[in-house]
Amino acid sequence: MGRIHDKNTPTRPAFPGTGPAPTRSATDRKGLLLYIHVPFCRSRCHYCSFHSQVFEQTTFAWYLSLLLKEIELWGRRLQRPALRTIYFGGGTPSMVPLAGLDRIMEALDKAFIVNPGIETTIEANPDSAHDVSYFRGLLNMGFNRLSLGVQSLRDADLQMLGRPHSAGMAHQAFDQARRAGFGNIGLDLIWGLPGQKLKAWLDALKVVSEMRPEHISAYNLTLEDGTVTARRCGPGGDLILPPDQEQGRMFVYGAEFLESVGYLHYEVSNFARMGFMSVHNSGYWNGSDYLGLGPSAVSTLGRRRFTVPRYMDEYDAYVRGELVGNDFEELTDDDLLTELVMLSLRTSRGLDLKEYRKRTGFDLVKKQERLISTLHRENLVRISGGRLRLTKNGMLVSNAIIKQLAFGD
Repeated sequence: MGRIHDKNTPTRPAFPGTGPAPTRSATDRKGLLLYIHVPFCRSRCHYCSFHSQVFEQTTFAWYLSLLLKEIELWGRRLQRPALRTIYFGGGTPSMVPLAGLDRIMEALDKAFIVNPGIETTIEANPDSAHDVSYFRGLLNMGFNRLSLGVQSLRDADLQMLGRPHSAGMAHQAFDQARRAGFGNIGLDLIWGLPGQKLKAWLDALKVVSEMRPEHISAYNLTLEDGTVTARRCGPGGDLILPPDQEQGRMFVYGAEFLESVGYLHYEVSNFARMGFMSVHNSGYWNGSDYLGLGPSAVSTLGRRRFTVPRYMDEYDAYVRGELVGNDFEELTDDDLLTELVMLSLRTSRGLDLKEYRKRTGFDLVKKQERLISTLHRENLVRISGGRLRLTKNGMLVSNAIIKQLAFGD
């Protein structure tokens, strides 16, 4: 994400290494979003660029001891704040044994105010979470939302993506989670796969919709530098992505199909049945404060943004030094405004034009009259209820539109 830096902004603000904790923002009064990164996987998927490493008992024990200490330190530093959500992401959190997860949840209860029933999510992969007793253990610990990394229900696609599970394992994991009692399950899917056509994508969505998950995340395949998939789709590679026009049809018709069977398209890549939108992710998009724990996790508290070191030796030094040792960024008014535009326009609610004017003193519609008129004429945006929203076609090219609106003069 491009940022506008104020030359007078310090590059290493005192927090969190020294000085007082940040002033609680208005968004924090409802509770803090907490993210815990679990950096372990069975193997690296061919398309993935997130920080992870192969699970190994000694390294996991090292990680767990540091994470428990990090939780304790942050609880003390923030004076035991209330949490609005807890989200375990990765990596593959479902590789953590139940006993390890139990220790983490107990530490959270001591360090933070964890009210009963808050949204508590764990990401899981079908290869590491497919037993009903495991899912029951999660429920007993307080997890009430499951995000299952299915990606595809075709074995050929899963093999191409380097996923360590089969379509059958994905169905089994979903069925066992339901049997255990999970009433809020999300499935993650990827579209725009090499060789994929519109019909195959719609057929996949039909199968998924018949499973009746509460939430569906559908992400366009992104070619990340240095990954196996990027290399195979590059010059001289053996994989070919669908043409842009075909991918556009997948996005628009796929979204229309999901809406027709009862899923609200509430963010560019996310769909939910009524009452099951992700509270945690919606908090990100609404600009709420969030605290990230574990290697490579990102936090934004007030105006301060910082990232935990990603490698275990650096993470060790960071935690044992009582959270000192990495760089911090002080967000400017321009940074916060840019993020307001970028994040708001990714959602179905859109950008609150009154809030934009309150922050800037400008009427965005008048300021960007020519651009917005063109976008409206091309059926890419609409204005209603005092909000600027992207249409389905606009969401398809959201990055380009957001860039012009956020950074244009």
